Amino acid sequence: MITIGIIGLGVAVTPHAKSLLEMTDRVRVAHAFSRTPARREAFAACFPFPTADDLAVVLGDPTVDAVLVLTPPNTHLEVVEQCARAGKHVLLEKPFDRNSARARRIIEVCKARGVTLGIVFQHRFRLGALRLRQLVDEGALGRLANASAYIRWWRPQRGYYDQPGRGTFAQDGGGVLITQAIHTLDLHLSLTGPVSEVSAFAQTSHLHDIEVEDIVGAVVRYTNGAIGTIDATTVCYPGFKERIELVGNLGTAILTGSELRVYFQDGRELSEGAAEDVAGGADPMAFPHHFHRRLIEDFVNALETGGQPRITGEEGVKIHYLIEALLRSAAERRVIPLNE
Repeated sequence: MITIGIIGLGVAVTPHAKSLLEMTDRVRVAHAFSRTPARREAFAACFPFPTADDLAVVLGDPTVDAVLVLTPPNTHLEVVEQCARAGKHVLLEKPFDRNSARARRIIEVCKARGVTLGIVFQHRFRLGALRLRQLVDEGALGRLANASAYIRWWRPQRGYYDQPGRGTFAQDGGGVLITQAIHTLDLHLSLTGPVSEVSAFAQTSHLHDIEVEDIVGAVVRYTNGAIGTIDATTVCYPGFKERIELVGNLGTAILTGSELRVYFQDGRELSEGAAEDVAGGADPMAFPHHFHRRLIEDFVNALETGGQPRITGEEGVKIHYLIEALLRSAAERRVIPLNE
């Protein structure tokens, strides 16, 4: 039995808590911490886990093996440092932090303290994504020629961006790339392999009153020679399912939300994952929790076996390098090599 403490009871906690409710044969939740009384009360009304108003209670409990950190991005480094000093393994909600430099520091802190670090990129655990991962590993699509990602979502000003801190560099570290599209881009990058260079445009549209970018368009060249595009926005009403397309010499794979369709050049077709479909509209939490449960199970497996979770710190930071290169390309109006 792995004992977990939850740190942060904001909007992100619900799919995690629902997952943990279904894992009581393997996981015990000892504490659910928030400094905010209203959040503790709202959480307690929905979930039967003990709440705490002091982080020291969570970190000082010797029975707690690991913590699930769900605080805002700009707090991650400082919170993880405290957790690592207390000897607690860490499963950290995306984004890693506001930038890759702080993310690297988190990785170093966890390594120095000998604690396991996992990152919450649950899109990798959708059924369609898992099947596509298998096909890529088997070489079923052949040599990659084209790979593109489209994240055309809608987030309204009222009720979403008007929330305190939302859409600011200080809290979020950026806009559509690091806050919304990051899940799809992480999955995309895990399937394509490394990017060698990017050329991007990014801006804040007239539809939102925010500091950060809400539209990004980019051309990407991958290390394996493939070329593709990235189209990410939160201005596309009413919001559409994100899409990943991989084109190889043996076939084309299209992952739309959770649904995978593959068209092989020998005439075969494959379809999988439609039952877990999701949307990209105004409600950022309008998705099932099954993806989170698979990710948490993977993390618990790692703790039980002494291995590493599928998405380690070193794996999770890769998408931050790509995001920073895209924004740098847009700011400097030039092609940016990823190794620069």
